[in-house]
Amino acid sequence: MNNNELTIIEHIEELRKRLYIVAVFFVISVVGSFFLAEPLIHFLQFNSEEAQQLQLHSFKVTDPVKVYFQVIFILSVIITSPIILYQIWSFISPGLYEKERRVTLSYIPYSVLLFLGGVVFSYEVLFPYIIKFMMQMSVELDVQQTIGINEYFQFLMQITLPFGVIFQLPIVVLFLTRLGIITPMMLAKVRKYAYFILLVIAAIITPPDIMSHMFVTLPLCILYEISILISRAGYRKYLRAEQQRQIELAKNPSTDE
Repeated sequence: MNNNELTIIEHIEELRKRLYIVAVFFVISVVGSFFLAEPLIHFLQFNSEEAQQLQLHSFKVTDPVKVYFQVIFILSVIITSPIILYQIWSFISPGLYEKERRVTLSYIPYSVLLFLGGVVFSYEVLFPYIIKFMMQMSVELDVQQTIGINEYFQFLMQITLPFGVIFQLPIVVLFLTRLGIITPMMLAKVRKYAYFILLVIAAIITPPDIMSHMFVTLPLCILYEISILISRAGYRKYLRAEQQRQIELAKNPSTDE
């Protein structure tokens, strides 16, 4: 059934069904995350050499519990994300052609892997560098740092999670290209503006020194160039699909695809 054959009530009912499925899987993920949160917290506290040098404190009685539930929530969202993406795809897929359904469905695992790749990159490469920089600044200024566990994990999430989102860029670009919304020529034309935006993003999430700034900006710019290359491949497929569609419409002008 095509989307345009559904009434508004049917659209709302379909959306309610998708949200219900997501809610059920999210609750299951929350239950599972209760057992995963504590090992993950210990891992993030003592895994890296820089983190081991930090003595974390609790400034409020509720800080450990707050961190624990924050980690549970984030874990649950990540675990549920494939289901969320699949339900979004299921909701919009009736309005897509058969080839577009197959192609967009294949994006889901790549999207999850790219998110995890961005998180791992920022945690393994960027986060230790920032911690080391902050510790050096404290020594130079003769400041004794007293770090709260809540502040530590909030800072960790602010550094890692945005990179997981940013690493979705190639998938988003490919998706929009296959739908004909953007083109590689458009991306190349706005390259300098995109670089400026990436420069601003890097300035927001890095310490105020040129090395860490470039350390983040360079991978983001490379990611943008990779997105352009992926867009070119997707655009060629889009043009072939459009050409085939026009041929089929010419042969069967009364057929409603």
